Amino acid sequence: MRKLLAATVLLTAISATKAYASECGKVTIADMNWNSATLLANVDRFILQHGYGCETDLVPGDTMPTGTSMVEKGEPDIAPEFWSNSMKAALDRGVEEGRILYAGKSFSDGGEEGFWVPEYMVKKDPSLATIEGIKKNAKLFKHPEDDDKSAFYNCPAGWNCQISAGNLFEALKLEDAGFELIDPGSGAGLSGSIAKAYERGEAWFGYYWAPTAVLGKYKMVKVDFGSGIDAKYFKECLTNTECVDPKVSMYPPSNVDTVITTSFAKRSPAAVEYLGKRSFTNTQMNSLLAWMEDNQADGEAVMEEVLTNHEDIWVKWVSPEVADRVRGALADL
Repeated sequence: MRKLLAATVLLTAISATKAYASECGKVTIADMNWNSATLLANVDRFILQHGYGCETDLVPGDTMPTGTSMVEKGEPDIAPEFWSNSMKAALDRGVEEGRILYAGKSFSDGGEEGFWVPEYMVKKDPSLATIEGIKKNAKLFKHPEDDDKSAFYNCPAGWNCQISAGNLFEALKLEDAGFELIDPGSGAGLSGSIAKAYERGEAWFGYYWAPTAVLGKYKMVKVDFGSGIDAKYFKECLTNTECVDPKVSMYPPSNVDTVITTSFAKRSPAAVEYLGKRSFTNTQMNSLLAWMEDNQADGEAVMEEVLTNHEDIWVKWVSPEVADRVRGALADL
């Protein structure tokens, strides 16, 4: 009788797995060429494969070619981390034409930009969390080449964020306070300047963004401009090289979405429900990216770290039955 019962349970489980697989089918997931995106892609691959019975395949991706391909060709099925403001008009057209959908938010806080100072400076003088405090204490931020000036580390030349940071530098009248824009030369140069300041306990003031490994390793405080956010003005003027007499606004959060094709949505609503819930806070992602960098981990290794040691994060995205299947697959790794 026990053997019969066990066989019945096994057949039921096999049948359920086949039902998941036939419903979900083959799924292509864009593995974008930056760390947070590859983390998300690998986590989605494992959960969709083992929790929902999908036949998953990671494909190389990048923002513009992936977005264009999804809208025009209906592939890949999933882009786990899409900074949608970069091609919002095309994506919105794809939604209107019934080709793609926004399934959920990759980061619950949205992408975050701002001007930052080290946390240890703010603990010593809380006024440095405000732009007025920064300007009054400009002499703290020593220029590496000119003792008569103060340093503001800008977004690297050629990056879109250089425009908005430069306009805000002007709007905040930082030059009048003695600051000079410093081009770090590259993203590595900018992050290296933060690491150097932290290692020496020195002052640092400049542009950065989240989620990133840098803000996971080095605790920074975003400086309050005292202006609030004017998202419309920010988009129309502060991101424009021809912005005349720029006014102050804090950076609005950037939309970072999980984008899927409608064909995938139709055949696997359960998997789509998971993608709608799957989201990291910037603090969580900063920490994971720092772990990834410290351990020189690839996407598969960081996926295992997330699912094995951070169950408190991912278990909220799925049903108890799916969670059990994912745990069982992890045990077989």
